Parts: sequence; structure tokens; C-alpha cells
Amino acid sequence: MKYEFDFGTQYNTFYLSSDEGMRSVAEKLDNSDQSLRERLVEAKNLLAISTHSYGRIRGTIHFLDSVDDNINLDLYDHIVEVGLKVESGELQVLSCPTSSIEFKKSIDPGTYRVRIYSSGLKSYDTDEEEGDDRYKIEIWPDTNKARKVLKQYDGY
Repeated sequence: MKYEFDFGTQYNTFYLSSDEGMRSVAEKLDNSDQSLRERLVEAKNLLAISTHSYGRIRGTIHFLDSVDDNINLDLYDHIVEVGLKVESGELQVLSCPTSSIEFKKSIDPGTYRVRIYSSGLKSYDTDEEEGDDRYKIEIWPDTNKARKVLKQYDGY
């Protein structure tokens, strides 16, 4: 199943959470240099996804039965994946910093693999709040929680 999202956020970040609308996330995030470079910051039941746009964020979220290994690396600037535990049975896309729920879907509690594709990063204009960056998120059941960068974007 595929769903589109389009919402406003700030601080070049949006969240993917299973923690029922988590309101206070900043103190729970691992903001290591590696996490920031890899454009993905982790916390319990939460991922903070780094964006280029400061304002409007657009993308799609895909719920899969299993991993899709057919990746065209040329279509994306950055690809990273990691495990996410879903305890609440609800997955949410949240804006930053207000953590308002922009998308939610009920899914079975368990551990999932999340792959985040970022595109349009190279066309970013720092004078604009809205850029051409787009995000594709794939989610499938998997117990592997290790972070893996499939393609690293080195610009900012």
C-alpha cells in the first residue's frame, strides 16, 4: 500500500514514530555526528528524518510484505535504512517541532525495517523554505535493527 504525504515542518526534520504522538522528542534523540551525516537520528520507537527543506515536506510511504531489493541508486541522492520497533500498533508521521500527526496507520506491533530514500537534495536553495527534495519511505516486517547506508549524500 502506498500513501502520499505533504505537510509543513521546521528545523529540517520530520519524525516517524510508533509512540502514540510523542510530544517531547528532543531529549530522547541520538544526535551523534554519524547520525546527522547519515540523515537519520534514532530514539526508542522514533526516527528523526533529516530534510533539506525547512518548510514543506512531500513524499510517499509504502507498506510492503517483504524487502524490495530492486533499487535504482541513480534516482536518489541518499538512502538509509534501520529497524524500528512498533509497540503501540500505530505508525505515525509527525511534524517538527510540534509533533502534530500528519499521517497515521494501524499496523501489527513488532519490529520493522524502514528504508528512507531522499531525492532532490542537490537542487536545494538555502534562500527558500521549500525545495525540490522528496522522500520515499518503505516499511516491511523484519527483525534486523542495524543501520545501513545504501547511498551516502555528502552535500548539505
